[in-house]
Amino acid sequence: MLWRALLAFLALPGIVAFAVPLWLAWSEPGRRGAARWPAAWLVVLAGASLLLWCVREFYVAGRGTLAPWSPPRSLVTSGPYRLSRNPMYIGVIVVLLGWAALFRSRTLLGYALAVAIAFHLRVQSSEEPWARRTFGADWEDYRARVPRWLPRLRKS
Repeated sequence: MLWRALLAFLALPGIVAFAVPLWLAWSEPGRRGAARWPAAWLVVLAGASLLLWCVREFYVAGRGTLAPWSPPRSLVTSGPYRLSRNPMYIGVIVVLLGWAALFRSRTLLGYALAVAIAFHLRVQSSEEPWARRTFGADWEDYRARVPRWLPRLRKS
């Protein structure tokens, strides 16, 4: 299963968050090269770290992968999934925003926005109905407790 998890990571977020944006950055006319803004690298690294943490949770807690052909067998509610129902997608978007900042690219910013919209539509039309059918009451309880995207700020 480890090989399936690695293959799924390379085939899915590897292409969306790394291969496509880097290809867009390098093929953009008049590209000025990477920015000298080290914080952009930190954004890319933060998003990639979140993404890898989510992949690990799918593999360990869910006993599956992020790929539709080998989905988790258990509902994943640990790690970053305690705060958001879709932290893996958040990680991808953070990586894309980091690339946009690093390369000072409006094209990459537009790509990040398009990917975010596509993720939202996929979650609503496919993933959440699948989770409802597959995990039933556990999913409904989780959905009621954890927001779809951004964590809720708690009152102090």
